[in-house]
Amino acid sequence: MLKHTKIGIFAVLLATTSVAVAQDTPPKPEWGTVVATVNGMDITIGHMIIARETLPQQYLTLEDGVLFEGILENLIQQNILAQSVKGNVSLRDQTAMDNQTRSYMAGSAVDAVLSTAVTQEKLEALFNETYIGGEPEMEFNAAHILLEKKEEADLVVQLLDAGSDFAELAREKSTGPSGPNGGNLGWFSKGAMVPAFEEAVIALEDGTYSAPVESEFGWHVIHRIESRVQDAPTFEDVRDELEAELQQRALAKAVEALEGNAEITRTEVVIDPTVLQDPEIVGK
Repeated sequence: MLKHTKIGIFAVLLATTSVAVAQDTPPKPEWGTVVATVNGMDITIGHMIIARETLPQQYLTLEDGVLFEGILENLIQQNILAQSVKGNVSLRDQTAMDNQTRSYMAGSAVDAVLSTAVTQEKLEALFNETYIGGEPEMEFNAAHILLEKKEEADLVVQLLDAGSDFAELAREKSTGPSGPNGGNLGWFSKGAMVPAFEEAVIALEDGTYSAPVESEFGWHVIHRIESRVQDAPTFEDVRDELEAELQQRALAKAVEALEGNAEITRTEVVIDPTVLQDPEIVGK
């Protein structure tokens, strides 16, 4: 609600603001240069820059002079409104401000960690570790027939042993969504299937089928059609993924270190978790 109110005031101010643009170039101000004072509270160029960074993209296309005056008037009115409740801040408002301050400072700490997490050297090392130095990854092309009971799967295996066509049996008997397509699942790599299914596929030879395999979906009879070595991606193909991995590792390491040096005490009071749905605790 606060965000909508702020943008709403800003939009009104822009609609009523006219600007006379000076011809001479003024000297470059500093972060702390004061542009207005409201009941002794300074508004600086720094406040205006931060306010601009939080605006929706649609406002950033405005002429600079119009945007400057709009932001300034918005900050002046924010100060007037904020000062009107000084000394009469509700518990809800104070708690919300505590959360917002904590969240902002946490975000600033995260930015500091991530700013040094990624270098070209680290990216290349992670690329080599992930895609060059290890065992080549395999891909599999497989089909399956999904059944509810083991007895039904046993019967399917008997029919296959007798020479029945796998795809035809899948279309006739499989309860899975791939049944109409002959049970074909296409190409996939490790991690794409549930563990029991994946283990069975890896254990098979190309062109062979499995004994009944149980998973949380039911009973599978699996046909490993073919396999191939997965082509290693180029560095640029996975650059974004590598950057994300380095950032995740750096952040996890930083949080772990901070937690290790922090004194954290969790109270042993038993609290009903549904209490979070009771807004009256902090007032309306």
